[in-house]
Formats: sequence, C-alpha cells, structure tokens
Amino acid sequence: MRDETAPLSLDRRAFLGASLATGAAALMGGDMKAPAAKGLVLEEATVDGLQAGLAAGRWTAADLVRRYQARIRALDQAGPKLNAVIELNPEAPAMAKALDAERRAGKVRGPLHGIPVLIKDNIDTADGMKTTAGSLALADAPAPKEDAFIVMKLREAGAVILGKTNLSEWANFRSTRSSSGWSGRGGQTRNPYALDRSPSGSSSGSGAAAAASLCAVAVGTETDGSVVSPANANGLVGLKPTVGLVSRRGIIPISHTQDTAGPMTRTVRDAAILLGALAGTDPRDAATREADARREADYTRFLAKDGLKGARLGVVKNLLGVHAHVDAVIRPALEALKAQGATLVEVELKAAAYDDAEFEVLLYEFKADLDAYLAGRGGSVKDLAGLMAFNEARRADEMPFFGQELLKQAQAKGPLTDPAYLKALETCGQARRDIVGLLEQHQLQALVGPTGGPAWLVDHLNGDSSSLSFSSPAAVGGCPHITVPAGFAFGMPVGLSFVGAPWQEGTLLKLAYGFEQATKARRAPRFASTSMVPR
Repeated sequence: MRDETAPLSLDRRAFLGASLATGAAALMGGDMKAPAAKGLVLEEATVDGLQAGLAAGRWTAADLVRRYQARIRALDQAGPKLNAVIELNPEAPAMAKALDAERRAGKVRGPLHGIPVLIKDNIDTADGMKTTAGSLALADAPAPKEDAFIVMKLREAGAVILGKTNLSEWANFRSTRSSSGWSGRGGQTRNPYALDRSPSGSSSGSGAAAAASLCAVAVGTETDGSVVSPANANGLVGLKPTVGLVSRRGIIPISHTQDTAGPMTRTVRDAAILLGALAGTDPRDAATREADARREADYTRFLAKDGLKGARLGVVKNLLGVHAHVDAVIRPALEALKAQGATLVEVELKAAAYDDAEFEVLLYEFKADLDAYLAGRGGSVKDLAGLMAFNEARRADEMPFFGQELLKQAQAKGPLTDPAYLKALETCGQARRDIVGLLEQHQLQALVGPTGGPAWLVDHLNGDSSSLSFSSPAAVGGCPHITVPAGFAFGMPVGLSFVGAPWQEGTLLKLAYGFEQATKARRAPRFASTSMVPR
C-alpha cells in the first residue's frame, strides 16, 4: 500500500543538485563567510525560540539576517528555485545592526525585536525595495513616498523587513485562467512540498517562504482566499482578520470592502504575536476606526492547550463529501475536536447566494481603488487603462500564458454610484448576516470545515484547478478566518478552518491553538529539510 504521507511528486535530483551546488552549510541556513551563531537552526524556528537566543546573546539580529539570506540563496534562488522571494531588502543588515544596538542599550521593543519578516510585494515600503504587485508595469515606478501603515507598525515593533515575496500578479485579479504564484516580474513560485504543484495564491510567495523557513514569519494579503488558501496549500497557519482590524493604507488594492493583510506563520502562537503588531487604528483608513477599541493588547493571552474544552462549533456539512482525500484528513480532525471537549453541530453555509454579487463588487472597486492608488504613486502607468496598454505593449513578458480579461471587465464598469454596484454591495451584506446568524442560532463560537483541497499541478496552459474552498463567506462578510494544518493527502497539506464573528480573533486563536497542540499536524516540507539526503 502506498504511504499517503509521501508527496505525489518531488524533484529529488534538483534538490540534490542544489545541495551539491550550495553546500551543507547553506542548506542549514548558514553562511560560510559569516561566523556561526551557536545553536541556531532556522528550520521551523519560532519567534519565541529566536527571541530567546537573542536575549541570551547566542546570536544577534544581524546573524539572523545573514543566515536567512543564505537560506534564501540556497533554497529559493539556486537549484530547485522555489522562487518565493522577489527581492531582498538592501537595508535589512543595517536595520538589524541598529536593533542589536538598541538591545545592548537595554531597549527591547517587544517579541518581534530583531525578528526577520517577509512581506508581500503589494505592500508599500519607502526604502530600497520596489513595490510592484509582481507587475513589470510598476518595476520602474518611483518608490512609494511612505511605508504602508502596517510596515510602520512592524518597524515600530522592531521587526526587520527582510524582503518581499512573489505573488499572483495583481493579487490574482487579472485573468480567469491565471496560474497562482506567477507574475511577470517574479515568475512562478513553487510549492515546497512538491515543486510541480501550486503554492496557491495570491500570497503565494509568503506561503512558500514561511513553509520553507525562509523567514521567521510572513505577511500576506487577502481579498478572498489569498491568505488562507496558500496557508492551506503550504501547511501553514493563516489568519485573515476582520476587515478593519488591520490598515490597508499603502497596500495595492482590489476591494476596499474586502481587502486586509494577515499573518502567515508556522505556528498559531507566531500568528498571534504578528497580529498584535499589525492590528490598530490608522487615521487615514476609515475602515479601522474601531480597531484600537476592538484589538487586543496581547493576542497570546488566548492561547491555552485546553482551548477547545466546552466550545460549540458548527461543522459546515456542505464542505464535506466534496473531495475524498480531504475528507480523509478532516473527519479525523473533527474527531480530535470532540476529543478535546468541543461539541460539534452540523450546519449549512453556502456562498452561491452572493458569488455573482461579490464578483460585481470586486470589478467596480478594483477600477476605482486601483486608479486612485496609481494616481498617487507616480510613474508612467497612471490608471487601469494605462496598465492594460502596458500589458499589450509587453505581451511577451506580461501575457505569455494568460490574458487580462478581468482588467478589461473592470475597466468597463462605471463609478461607485452605479445602481448595479450598490445592489451588489447590498447583496454581499448577506454573507455576514449568514455567519453571525448561524453562530447565534446554534450558540457557536466558530464555524469549522476544510479550508480547501490539496495543491494542484502548476498548469500554465489551463490555469488553476482548485477543487474546494471555504474562503468566500468570511471574505465577503468581512469576518475573521484562521486555518491550521490538519494533515496530509498523499504528502500535500490540508488545513482546518475556524470562522468567527467580527472582532473575535482572540476566540479563533484559542480554538486553533487547542487544535494545533492536540494534533501537531504540521511537518516541514522535505524540500526545506536540513538533511543532505532527502528523507
């Protein structure tokens, strides 16, 4: 009988080629030119573990930057080429040294002080890096005038912005036949669990990089599924917050009613730590006006091993029976929830009622929001029409595999005062009412179900072929959604989702942590193994 934990495919020859080309020290996250940081192992490193070594003086933030950069060169840029990191921050070494100096002077800003973070390449940074959404149309644009608000908060928390990650170009809002993880600027990101499989998207690079331990933690963004789907495909914890808990200012937009940034990490605790740094009111993002009042000062206070005890959870039954291999992972996960003291209630939640309305809203808001962003950014591409013209002029580079049908549909839309838009927006309001209604009706803390199917083959001819998704209700409703590794289908990760009422991130983290600690389902991808011989 076949071992169902073995990956469907893995280019072992390419892996060995990278090992021989870069050497054992590089594969272990080392840099042969840099002094060794005693005991430092980057694979599956947690924020707490890295912070303990910093506090004890076993390594410095500068050491961490050097070692992560070496790991990126070995696993991302050479040999098999995971292709998750689109650009390294030239200022990261200096940032790390300055934070080391603060530590020596007795100032530690918090749990992220000196911790290297990768962020998605649709998040503005006013430094030596570009912000392009993966598009060549912005590759020569002036640098953003200021950091995105969440980047300001990360810097204030002491995080080192290590670099930017590749993504599905324009956050996967360009074509109906796109390949997740492909961009004109960055090429195709690969899934570290099997290199011929999709990392999903649009936060593809953040997902693949965090899974392969190319950073301590990563930040993704989501409109519908772009945090939780790549987290599912790459065996990660992914948290899409309530829309309005985290500022969107300085993030290249799709939809001001659904966009948000969120943590992508290897553990629930790291997601809680990162969310604490990201959340907060931004005076220039009206959606966040309640964030300071609603946010928690410390999300880690919710984390308890018995977090499932006494919980009532609604199992979304229409997500089961769709994919046999997903069911084989999720049904034991549901039993684990019960074993930890949770009561499960079957419910039904369907997104079909607002699918068309959501798409209509996204088309209208993408045109309006992107035009506003591009007008303020500067450069030769000043609006959506100019972007489409650029793509046509650079067709060989920008459209070798798929077109720009969604850009054309968005460009055809009118202003946000159109009755069609207002009607669609009203219909989308049903999503939040459905989630909150089920939670209240059955006295539930969260809805649970499979996050999605296992990663599909990268297919530039036909595009993505995802078979199952639980992302839309929370995305359209603006509600929080966390996914946690639940197991493997033939070596490919499958996640379990918890969806809650607005502002209930603490509750979701508590439930997710209880499940994580009971199951310990995550395993590092063999691609990122420190072993010279694939296991």
